[in-house]
Amino acid sequence: MEIKGKKVLVTGADGFIGSHLTETLMDLGCDVRAFVYYNSFNSWGWLDSLPREKQQQLDIFAGDIRDPNGVETAMQGVDVVFHLAALIAIPFSYHSPDSYVDTNIKGTLNVLQAARKLGTEKVLVTSTSEVYGTAQYVPIDENHPYQGQSPYSATKIGADRLAESFYRSFDLPVTIVRPFNTYGPRQSARAVIPTIITQLLNGAEEIKLGSLSPTRDFNFVKDSAMGFVEIAKSDNVIGEEINLATGVEVSIGKLAKTMIELINPNAQIITDDERIRPGKSEVERLLGSADKVKSLTEWEPKYDLRAGLAETVEWFRDPKNIAGYKSWLYNI
Repeated sequence: MEIKGKKVLVTGADGFIGSHLTETLMDLGCDVRAFVYYNSFNSWGWLDSLPREKQQQLDIFAGDIRDPNGVETAMQGVDVVFHLAALIAIPFSYHSPDSYVDTNIKGTLNVLQAARKLGTEKVLVTSTSEVYGTAQYVPIDENHPYQGQSPYSATKIGADRLAESFYRSFDLPVTIVRPFNTYGPRQSARAVIPTIITQLLNGAEEIKLGSLSPTRDFNFVKDSAMGFVEIAKSDNVIGEEINLATGVEVSIGKLAKTMIELINPNAQIITDDERIRPGKSEVERLLGSADKVKSLTEWEPKYDLRAGLAETVEWFRDPKNIAGYKSWLYNI
């Protein structure tokens, strides 16, 4: 598929990955409709940080992914849908699981139903490496079993299986895109990398973290955005589930030490019990296989971890960027 000139919809365009994907698609010559969460402040989330000329080029649709009528309206006249709208914070899912079912499962169902009705050319549904749970083997490929180790991951498993069912039942042109841990500018404070950076940049000498032993496979957000694009461009991905992974794992402890070296070598790490997840819920190891995405598309990560962290830190150093982060709180 030639992506340039296509009318595309990005749900969750106001969020972290969604805003970067929206920018990338605009830069590639797409006509982008950005689905943002309706609010009385007329806030477009992170799209408000884009240059004014880019904001004026966007076709903004303010709605709620849980509303089937609004979703169908937003998808009219669209060639490709990048469905990223979701609730993603794991700790918040422990005490508000209903909202995750409504947003992640029912919201995805709304997109699939509308795509079937409207004859959408291609639908990319965003999954997460959390659906695999703690690795039973590494690297984790797309055949790895699913484990619902949190209400969040359980709802994403449900959404993925709905997407699969619409492909198998109705020949809907769906692809499930499964990014491993994405990081970079604009990421919310509930994620570990912004948590560490904002504490350090605000002068903390003791960095509060939860468990340091879990490992993750980190994707820089610009690489993740291009992964979505390359999957959309490929003619070999319909009905497939595809990891976006680097094949490199790092422990949370080592990650924190790397950022301490970059920002304040005198800082120390302390364990905050409030941040430790229930033992059976913590995903201890994630290391992904990128073999499938590389065989079906032209995607190749451009950033190694240190380069991505350096660019992320520089973004947070800008006072206007870090101003909205409450580094003294445990953000769930």
